Amino acid sequence: MRVRVVLAGLTALALVGLVGCGGDSKEDAGSSSTGTTTGVTGTVTVFAAASLTESFKQIGTDFEKANPGAKVTFNFAGSSALATQINQGAPADVFASAAPANMKTVTDAGNGDGTPTTFVKNQLVIAVPKGNPKGVKGLSDLTKSGVKVALCAEQVPCGAAAKKALDAAGVKLTPVTLEQDVKAALSKVKLGEVDAALVYRTDAKAASSDVEGVEFPESAGAVNDYPIVVLKGAPNKAGATAFVEYVKSDKGRAVLSGAGFQAP
Repeated sequence: MRVRVVLAGLTALALVGLVGCGGDSKEDAGSSSTGTTTGVTGTVTVFAAASLTESFKQIGTDFEKANPGAKVTFNFAGSSALATQINQGAPADVFASAAPANMKTVTDAGNGDGTPTTFVKNQLVIAVPKGNPKGVKGLSDLTKSGVKVALCAEQVPCGAAAKKALDAAGVKLTPVTLEQDVKAALSKVKLGEVDAALVYRTDAKAASSDVEGVEFPESAGAVNDYPIVVLKGAPNKAGATAFVEYVKSDKGRAVLSGAGFQAP
């Protein structure tokens, strides 16, 4: 009887052990398949060109849904201003520029972590009010009497691209205002303060309820590459890396292409 009791006890312990091992194995497999234990957490601070505003806000929302423990915050502005802020020590995890020149300013200062990747391209159009009241069909029309034009400042990527396109067309004009980012130039058209502005195709598309985008051939020679990089002093390096990879993923590219950006 005593032997039977001991054997019964050992058998029960063995069964408990097997059940315990089986439970651990199932849990591990579940974690591996769902990826719930590999999600990014914490705040990811992204400095991005103003022309990325709508697209990156959507990507940020999608990224947060995919990583419930993460929060994405943005600083949108002209790429030159963002590069200056980063090099002056502003805390940021990711920099997405509207031109390689501004990215080079950051990497030359030793503030990039790795090699920047071009993730999209963008092209200029002439933004005009709905109905195109001045009948603008190309760059030469911007020099007509009574046509007020807004441009981005030359140190801003959209301004550098505009200068390149205007030079290629042999068009010389005097804008009534020079803005520090493309959104500011576009707002002048939306508010009726100017008759036209050279902005990115994506910005005109985002504001299609207020403006029209007039295509012009010289824009093909002034296409801007958009590079992105994790920053060397990133407070959330894991989050920064995950965000950059998400931007370059199929889901990120779908948002960007839907906004009118071109593939790199």
